[in-house]
Amino acid sequence: MAERTMTVFKPDSVERGLVGEILARFERSGLRIVGSKTLTVTEEFVSHHYPDKTDFLRSMGMKTLENYAENGLDPIKELGTDDPVKIGTQIRRWNMEFLSRGPVIAFVLEGNHAVANVRRLVGKTIPSTAEAGTIRGDYSVDSSILANREKRAVQNLVHASGTVEEAKEEIKLWFKEDELV
Repeated sequence: MAERTMTVFKPDSVERGLVGEILARFERSGLRIVGSKTLTVTEEFVSHHYPDKTDFLRSMGMKTLENYAENGLDPIKELGTDDPVKIGTQIRRWNMEFLSRGPVIAFVLEGNHAVANVRRLVGKTIPSTAEAGTIRGDYSVDSSILANREKRAVQNLVHASGTVEEAKEEIKLWFKEDELV
């Protein structure tokens, strides 16, 4: 049974002219485009994409704390806190600023296990830890540590829904039903 997922080419992939190359990887893997649009989004719109929910914020904060621990860094010294929700709140703000800074291209892709396949193709969220052969591993070397020091979002080229449920919610946010084939 075909599954749908949401993918957003972030401003860094648009600015660098990587959209066609990245999209070709999705299509070569057997995924089909069932919706697409180019737009500039506001921070208000993006605030719905990155929810202000404690579980979501804690999850982002915990990933950052794990990354800091792996690299022997003190989050209090680097970020001023070790509270995962406070860290997640800051990262959410940076992500909202980043996604709204320039044009993005939103896609709905459809295919067998679309969510898992897109996640596999894009690689780990933090490009510096993504494997070679993945989109993030091949086209970016950014890290959360560098991004946090520069008080900005990690530039990881593309958003990919994490679960089938998340994909359904994101597709509803980004597309009207009549915009999908």
